[in-house]
Amino acid sequence: MSADREGYAGYIARAQDTPGGRLSIGRGGFEIHYKHGRLCGYACDRLKDEAIAAGLPVIDNRNAPFDLVARLVVKGPMIAVNEPPSPRPWHAFLSAPLADVAAAYQAIGADIHNIKPTARETLILPTSAPASLGDLLDAWLTHFTQHEL
Repeated sequence: MSADREGYAGYIARAQDTPGGRLSIGRGGFEIHYKHGRLCGYACDRLKDEAIAAGLPVIDNRNAPFDLVARLVVKGPMIAVNEPPSPRPWHAFLSAPLADVAAAYQAIGADIHNIKPTARETLILPTSAPASLGDLLDAWLTHFTQHEL
């Protein structure tokens, strides 16, 4: 199926039928995650509007601080797509539920749509305020892994 000719409806439907399926948008373009595949491209805003209207989960980190996105991508868990999440504690190279990872992206300023928040969100962030946002994310990841949240 050609995305140019048919639009993105077929890919959006596949992602909606996939546990953990979503649209991820970053500074390098987009990825629609579905089943055991993904579609990548650059028509971010067109696709974002179409995906939100269809009810597909969307994580758009283009407006979040780059250093925080990079730290979350490198140190944080991946999103489980079409498979069960890894056992806790989640960290790099493990997969976690979409809502938990989306909560971390939302905490650093990403634009999140069509994802219900988890009850554990408030337990993830540490209570003491670090010196910078980068320190906050490092502290969050340390807290997350130490307490097996």
